[in-house]
Amino acid sequence: MLLEYFLAEFDHEMQTTRTLLARVPDASGNWRPHPKSTPAGTLAQHITNLIGFGALIAVGKERDVAPVGGPPYVPVPFTSTATMLDAFDTNVAASRTAIAGLTESALVEPWALNAGAHTIFSMPRAAVLRTYLLNHIIHHRGQLSVYLRLLDVPLPSIYGPTADEAR
Repeated sequence: MLLEYFLAEFDHEMQTTRTLLARVPDASGNWRPHPKSTPAGTLAQHITNLIGFGALIAVGKERDVAPVGGPPYVPVPFTSTATMLDAFDTNVAASRTAIAGLTESALVEPWALNAGAHTIFSMPRAAVLRTYLLNHIIHHRGQLSVYLRLLDVPLPSIYGPTADEAR
């Protein structure tokens, strides 16, 4: 039952996220609202890369982003909106398939994010899927919507109509 609820929410949030990502102008990939802010393309690609972690969370017990003696995780960089959307679709499909294959008992098993010998966090897989995957994506999607507003890009509906949509 919990898995069915999560997958319905996952599907809704991924469709909403894709609609927003599709609005990122290629020419604005390096734009940032402040010198300390992440560039728009990097932020959009980060969302795309994050969804790929869903499959890793579902099939493994941990992820090490900086393994001792091994290469650290290097995120895929933004090159274009079309390329990013292709990667997003691939990542969503792979993550959804892996998550749908989980059992209820697998949802309560611990999962950890590590950086070498340091454990960043460890919690039940269901909590990781909710916080590290969905909530994290939703958080960055909110940031990206502000970037797009500042770039005067019409915003799609996220949880209701926007000022850019006819009411």
